[in-house]
Amino acid sequence: MTIFDFLDDLGISYSDKELISQAFVHSSYVNEHEDFKDNERLEFMGDAVLQVYSAYRLYNIEPELPEGLMSTRRSNLVSEKALARIVRENGLNDFLLLGVGEEKSGGRDRDSIIADMFEAFVGAIYLDQGNAAAFKLLDRLMGKHIEEVDEKTFDYKTRLQEYIQADSRRSVVYETVSVEGPNNNPVFEVVVKIDGLIYGRGSASSKKQAQKNAAKDALEKLAQI
Repeated sequence: MTIFDFLDDLGISYSDKELISQAFVHSSYVNEHEDFKDNERLEFMGDAVLQVYSAYRLYNIEPELPEGLMSTRRSNLVSEKALARIVRENGLNDFLLLGVGEEKSGGRDRDSIIADMFEAFVGAIYLDQGNAAAFKLLDRLMGKHIEEVDEKTFDYKTRLQEYIQADSRRSVVYETVSVEGPNNNPVFEVVVKIDGLIYGRGSASSKKQAQKNAAKDALEKLAQI
């Protein structure tokens, strides 16, 4: 299977095969094959397309997301880790051309290399077929991740504070309402109050995590996730 078979399967048109192939050429390969061009300039273009695409899709989510949350989610969507995951999900790193040394050192599965390759791929499709084709490609490959929330990195307490600070007259307070279990394995239950009213509850083995869980509960009720 070639990258062009892959595009055919997705229904993505292409014209300049040389340009699209260049997206998969790492600089280490060029060092050993002088007739090739690397994908670094295409990577620059693809990064810009990804920023616009993710901003556009997040802007159109219902219910509407506030600016701070859109920024957080966009950062997660186009992060090196997230792009590398998309590459692996679709086997795109199979098409990557690497130098011998880079191949032996595991470059084909290195997040930084394959994320850059994905950006270059997007950039090549944009330059070859335009914005509509690039967005269609990204919808096929990234669309299912647009509304995901990274539970490990998302800061619910900060997000709740940002949301409430839109109205400076409102206040957020976390209260521990109970601690159960033995000292070496306690369970904290926390409520989060906004202007004295309980908006969320959370429990966990640490007070900090219980507060995060309460903030998440409050945000869900406020339809901000």
